[in-house]
Amino acid sequence: MNPCDLSAMEARRLMASKKLSAVELAESCIARAEAVNPAVNALVAQDFTAMRTAAVAAQKAIDRGDKLGILHGLPLCVKDMVDVTGLPTTFGSEIYADNIAKSDDSMVAQLRTEGALVMGKANNPEWSAGGNTRNAVYGVTANPFDLTRSAAGSSGGSAVAVACGMTPLATGSDTGGSLRSPAAFCGVVGFRTTPGVVPGHSRPLGWMPMSLNGPMARTVDDVSLMLSAMIRPDRRDPWVTVINDQAVLDPGPFRHLPGYDLCRARVAFTHDFGFAMTERMIAESFHNKLSRFGHVFGQFDEAHPDCLEADDTFAVIRALAFSGHHRELLQQYPDKVGPNVRENVKEGEGYSALDVVRALTNQTRLYRQWQLFFEQYDFVLAPTTTISPRNWHELYPSEIDGEPTQSYYHWLSMAYASTLAGHPSVTLPTGRDANGMPFGLQIIGRRGSDLQTLAFARELETLFAGDVELQRPKVDLDYLSRARPLSEAEGFLGFA
Repeated sequence: MNPCDLSAMEARRLMASKKLSAVELAESCIARAEAVNPAVNALVAQDFTAMRTAAVAAQKAIDRGDKLGILHGLPLCVKDMVDVTGLPTTFGSEIYADNIAKSDDSMVAQLRTEGALVMGKANNPEWSAGGNTRNAVYGVTANPFDLTRSAAGSSGGSAVAVACGMTPLATGSDTGGSLRSPAAFCGVVGFRTTPGVVPGHSRPLGWMPMSLNGPMARTVDDVSLMLSAMIRPDRRDPWVTVINDQAVLDPGPFRHLPGYDLCRARVAFTHDFGFAMTERMIAESFHNKLSRFGHVFGQFDEAHPDCLEADDTFAVIRALAFSGHHRELLQQYPDKVGPNVRENVKEGEGYSALDVVRALTNQTRLYRQWQLFFEQYDFVLAPTTTISPRNWHELYPSEIDGEPTQSYYHWLSMAYASTLAGHPSVTLPTGRDANGMPFGLQIIGRRGSDLQTLAFARELETLFAGDVELQRPKVDLDYLSRARPLSEAEGFLGFA
């Protein structure tokens, strides 16, 4: 096995025991990126020279017997919404195409402190607006399982880089599924935490924790390990509880997940939460998969929390979040703002203060209904996405099974249901759908039960490993290495 294909946990163990060097791991990841990135366009800015220098330093620390960070020597890709010193931060926007970061974002600085080696920046849609990773700066990122299909978004570059073995770890962010949807499309693990677990002080509307940073990796253990390095006290995020300069949440247990007794779990399942436009094929794939493992739980019922008015509630709150800074950009640079951002700004301008009050009131009611529901159940299982990956030339799904969608983000409704309620949600690769593309199983836990949610997901991951219909699908690297550069494809750059 190439070092770049090792899990982060295994690579970290081998480095600590001096059976693998940090330099060997770094060189393996660089070689993989050079071999397959032209086909998928996931990594859009990199500094391999700096990474090699950092890897040499990391190995010297191991050789000296220094105290090592929990991510020591592990390569990391960072979504292009977050600053990394000396690398571009474009946000996928032409307006910031020449913007070079002068310092690390505090999240990146924390991950470096724990020993991570930053490899480069991963692609995302313009301002992370959309479930298809394409923009006018770097172009589109393709799905590694089928280069004609979408990698989803907005953390599509991160998901593809992880799936292809360019890196064991990557950062992402999630509003309505931006971590979970690309993880599902690309056969990796993505985790949206309870608000306040991972600080995010760059949110313009800090009191509205819709957009959250989070980890992405190929296994649940790796996601949990990375999450433990992201938990930190940061009073700039009003949702992070800090007492005596310490984060209330202890990161320690996330480094070695506890076991979870599946036969005692009370589990509900739904293919649509009562409102989502789930594609028939996805619903059928979901129920077929449940038939292979649903019997292991102590209780397993088809049920879901009340999600009345979820579409309208999410639409108003999302538009509110987009209506400030992005409205100013549209006014100043009307020819450099793409269609998704333009649509969100226009939508936001159409809402009144009473619309916002209605949405926030509905969100509060939805939240309380979810808390009542989770008195009866420990977890909810659902498909992560409403559709199977489609051709990336389609900017967003305008219809599902012949029914028109309401907006460019409407197809993400399976993910934003739990966003509105503020519950932790992890996407677990669960075989393939009927189209042969990766299928993502969404596991939603109680609010604040992030550790238990990951522990439960890890038990399912272990269970699935022995079933060819449920285990994580692997990318065909030969297919990618033989493919022509994605940049040569018609429609690669921009939104048309």
